[in-house]
Amino acid sequence: MSVLFTSTSPDNPVKKEDAQLLLNDLGLTIAPEEVDDFHTLLAAVHDCAEDVSKLPDYQPVPDISRYPRQDVRRPGPEEQVFGQAWAHRFLIEGNKEGGSLAGKTVSLKDCIAVAGVPQLLGSDVIPSWTPTTDATVVKRLLDAGVDILGTSTCENFCHSTGSYTSAQGTVENPHAAGYSAGGSTSGGAALVAGGVVDITIGGDQGGSIRVPASFCGCVGLKPTHGLVPFTGITSGDAVNDHAGPLARSVQEVALCLDAISRYDGIDDRSLSSPRPGTTTFAQTLQTEPARLEGFNIGVLKEGFEHSAVDPTVRSCVMAAVQRFKELGAVIEEISLPEHLHGPAIWTIQQRIAGSMSLLGHAHGRHGLYMTELDGARLPWTDEGFQRAFPATKNVIINGLYLASRFPGLYGKTMNIGRRLRDLYENIFENHDVVVMPTTPVIASRHGKRGLPLESVRPSMGLTINTAIFDVTGQPAMSIPVGFASAKDNVDVQLPVGMQIVGGLWQDSKVLRAGHAWETNFDWKDNRYTIN
Repeated sequence: MSVLFTSTSPDNPVKKEDAQLLLNDLGLTIAPEEVDDFHTLLAAVHDCAEDVSKLPDYQPVPDISRYPRQDVRRPGPEEQVFGQAWAHRFLIEGNKEGGSLAGKTVSLKDCIAVAGVPQLLGSDVIPSWTPTTDATVVKRLLDAGVDILGTSTCENFCHSTGSYTSAQGTVENPHAAGYSAGGSTSGGAALVAGGVVDITIGGDQGGSIRVPASFCGCVGLKPTHGLVPFTGITSGDAVNDHAGPLARSVQEVALCLDAISRYDGIDDRSLSSPRPGTTTFAQTLQTEPARLEGFNIGVLKEGFEHSAVDPTVRSCVMAAVQRFKELGAVIEEISLPEHLHGPAIWTIQQRIAGSMSLLGHAHGRHGLYMTELDGARLPWTDEGFQRAFPATKNVIINGLYLASRFPGLYGKTMNIGRRLRDLYENIFENHDVVVMPTTPVIASRHGKRGLPLESVRPSMGLTINTAIFDVTGQPAMSIPVGFASAKDNVDVQLPVGMQIVGGLWQDSKVLRAGHAWETNFDWKDNRYTIN
């Protein structure tokens, strides 16, 4: 390591005791004879930081002239649907010359940057902030010909799988008001399932695409980690950041995936993704037979038999799995006991890294850092912390505790997560996909904001089958396979989702299995009563 300089400006604010004060909480001390030198070095790095702070940021420049933002506004009550599904309304018309998604309408989860459109992040901890750039997926969608109609509500800092935590209001399930739409891509899932837009782009760090897809009755894909660049999307942690589409059919999901995937020259998550223009997900679905002869499907025992899985959800998904046999597929029960460790592994990884991201300490990756958001959010104040939803407070408290009391645990957690990935990859050597319920239950009545446990309890356990694949990075998709009656009202019928998981970079197999099922069977014909 070399030091660029040690001279300091005369108004440098660093005091001689500051270096020792920084070390006090760690129980470390500076030897008396070293105090002056470390003071000089710390003052020098302060001057360096001041110089860098004055440099202009480097954000991608959006093509506003080609894709102007029209009539950006917060929607009034007369424009809202499904409770508070819209965050902002506007219109950006896509490529006039057409494209693979010409004629499609899109909403974007309100954590995806759109230049000139205020972003709320489902929170009131800070005022809305306005990005100056477009996320990569936004540019690619517009180039493919879509019209973007607005941003859709996400849950509070994306920290819930319910749909009642956004500071802007509750999102209603499109099949029954009063019931959860899932989260954190709550508004987008409701808009898609309710027929308001064709496609939404969501983010998934623990199930935030697949849970709302399951609850609302649409298709939601979390692609292989890095297949879709995360540039311009608010990060939970680069290790489990995923962006992907929700739509009403697998074919539409595949079309969208072709448009938004591949490396963008910025996000190192997508370094290994296919070269631009080389994916053929949609074309492959159109040319492959609608049957699955020779396709081997593993039925994960632990995914079905977990105590949290409602018996009727289990029955509904198992009945859907058995229908693969009618398409020529081979069905085989498999077991991976380590799957049950998934929630704990995800929790440790997400709490430590998630808290660092919230506190502005994310580092170590090449990509677009959302410096404008950090400027609005940091430093945290007690006033802002008190307004935060309890799940966000819990991430910060848990992360700080784990980092201080269990040093080195994050690294071990990442190693164990890699082991789980490898165990699954071993399964995919003999099975094309693995299936299980997406969520252990169907949508329940909305929770409410109160004391911490009361606030977070409705989301507990919903990601027992989804979160692990954010750690392993393998592609996972939820498709609707039936309806089940609500626990509190047998006359209310709500969707049931089946999760289809594939090997790394085997997204096409996941899509093929889902497309074959939905092509041959109508999920709306399958209705079950909760026991």
